[in-house]
Amino acid sequence: MHVTTALLLAAAHALQVNHIFRRPTPFLNEKNTFTEDDGYKLLEGHREKRFSVAWARDLLRPPKPGKLVLVRHGESTWNRNATFTGWTDVDLSERGEREVEHASRLLLEAGISVDVCYTSRLRRAIRSSWILLKGLDAVYRPVFKSWRLNERHYGGLTGLSKPRLAEELGEARVQAWRHGLRDRPPPMPSNHPLDVSSDRNYADLESTPRTESLEDTMQRALPLWRERIEPDLRSGKTVLVVAHGNSLRGLVKHVDGVSDEAIVDVSIPNGIPLVYSFDRFPSGDLIPHRTEQSVSAHVSGAFLEERGLLRAALEAEAELVRRVPGHLRQTDQPAVRALAKLELERKLIDLAADPSRLERAVERSREKKAPAVDALYMGLPAERVVTRIPKQSTCQPAAFAASDAIVILRHGRTEHNKLGLFTGWEDASLAKEGIAEAKRAGQLLRAHGFAVDAVYTSWLSRAIETAWLALQELDALWVPIIKSWRLNERMYGALTGLSKKAILGEHGEARFKQWRRGYTTRPPAASSFSPSYPGNDERYVRYLTDVRYSFRESLVRSLASGSLVLARKIPKAESLKDCMDRTIPFFTDEIYPRVVEQRKSVLVSSSENAIRGLLMHLCDIPSERIAEVEIPTGLPLVFDVKRRCLRLLDDGRYPADPAEALARWNFGTASDLLFRPCVSDDEDDECAAELPDPVLRLAEVPSYLEDTPSPSVDDMVVGALMGAEYMGG
Repeated sequence: MHVTTALLLAAAHALQVNHIFRRPTPFLNEKNTFTEDDGYKLLEGHREKRFSVAWARDLLRPPKPGKLVLVRHGESTWNRNATFTGWTDVDLSERGEREVEHASRLLLEAGISVDVCYTSRLRRAIRSSWILLKGLDAVYRPVFKSWRLNERHYGGLTGLSKPRLAEELGEARVQAWRHGLRDRPPPMPSNHPLDVSSDRNYADLESTPRTESLEDTMQRALPLWRERIEPDLRSGKTVLVVAHGNSLRGLVKHVDGVSDEAIVDVSIPNGIPLVYSFDRFPSGDLIPHRTEQSVSAHVSGAFLEERGLLRAALEAEAELVRRVPGHLRQTDQPAVRALAKLELERKLIDLAADPSRLERAVERSREKKAPAVDALYMGLPAERVVTRIPKQSTCQPAAFAASDAIVILRHGRTEHNKLGLFTGWEDASLAKEGIAEAKRAGQLLRAHGFAVDAVYTSWLSRAIETAWLALQELDALWVPIIKSWRLNERMYGALTGLSKKAILGEHGEARFKQWRRGYTTRPPAASSFSPSYPGNDERYVRYLTDVRYSFRESLVRSLASGSLVLARKIPKAESLKDCMDRTIPFFTDEIYPRVVEQRKSVLVSSSENAIRGLLMHLCDIPSERIAEVEIPTGLPLVFDVKRRCLRLLDDGRYPADPAEALARWNFGTASDLLFRPCVSDDEDDECAAELPDPVLRLAEVPSYLEDTPSPSVDDMVVGALMGAEYMGG
């Protein structure tokens, strides 16, 4: 090893200098430079790294440039019927979803892993990026949503049928608007029903375009390339860009230096990744690497599949689904599927003991086409529903600004939750009930008029997906999502993935309670090479850089591999206190000053023990009682920052009596510590008069909340049986 390199590596390992290396965030005012945030400041700001071995190595020898992966979003509902779409925020069609799922499999086959993702502020691109990252098991990677990657603005043509317009105005005129480099369609009038200039997701822009040529679209994407994407590629990161036909053509034109004449003939089909590799000049500039697979003389990148094959594959998959329902819907690991089926069978045995009860459940499911699992309400099903007429309160959302609120949301249920397994850092996905809970949480927030400016979540997919689904219901997919391992669930060590019931039987109640809820007691540690140890998970090995190196773990891994391995001190087990020692500082040092103090509204989507830490801090809960707190899955808890109290959101089903309202959910034996009277330093604040009601009451319940009743356990069992592939059966 070179002497200088060895010295730098030693310094990184031994000194752990707390120096911050940040990439500057561009907010310039010159033409074609940044005047907006796009969430970049929030996403990059919290990544304050210690002195890094990788940084030291890259300083001496620049890394090989990363790959650039361009993916056009899947077919949208307006693509399907040949409508000019532009900035209209339409969703993916079912076929579009399948196209993007197929694209993720192509990337997997090619061995491409993603370090960072860029997408537009339009839902068809954002949802495509979700599907791709989920398929690549990379939902924890940062995603930047920039208007600069939006589709071309088609002005007054937006919403019109392409074939119909060609009939009326002539094919030549319409084709010039569609494919001409500098032809702009007629501008969109300010009173156009599809005008987005006043939409909240573009509030940070001085103005939005009224119409754009292809050249305009390409030019606005260039600053994003120069200031963000290209530096990421230079640092060796693989960059995924999920955008639209015209904004992607702009990137291709710049990367390959395609002429004005040739670019009009370049097209990028939906759902087929276009992959670029790069070489580096001595000057540091990147040059695209040409191969035999390059698309053409003009385009150096290579498609991962020929055109037309995707359509054939999707048709074959649809046929397979028709013949073998559920063939692609296996959930979690085989052991989890087996336990889930066992639990279902036990419930069925209980249900079958009463034939009339079983018949009633079956009839309800037939009438509603088995919506039981899909329509499951948050947390445990309510045993009774109180019918009442909501009354107007002086403390309604109009008097309760979203900027004064912190919305805390425990992820929806997983199969692990349902079966009583220790989950911890194991990356369990949402169960079908959990998906419904997350959607319901978003609907509740929408009903109460909450608008979210930023989302903080963990690196665990169950929390990230819960945030996605809630934002989807809020029509706010463009909101920045900041992901940090410091919001992960408590690390349960060697207990991870094991049955709580089995641990209780084997070790006794006293030991079980200490391991599960002891404030300072850690469960047995995972071994260095256990599958449940995060030190063997790529996401933590590659990207967890803000903890010191571990001499012991480095020694163990170096001896095992026969070469020098520097390993970070990733937890092998955590007590409740350990979990809170990383969660509370993250809130006080990052979330609070960057969002809450700036009077921005924030949603924190995380796991139960991380949320216990937040509530311990916000509600001043003593450490000796924090283990008593239970957090229902999928239930939004709203902390009023100004009045320092926690509130629930009315859905039309809460009893008028506050004690009965709280009894609807299991908050453990510490609900008195969670739901205290509100206080305020403002003597004129009518909403701070020691309110005994913990529920923010709605004056009127929206129909979309009324139409989703809480199902009984019987309905859930029958619903699962009628969709048996969900249970892995």
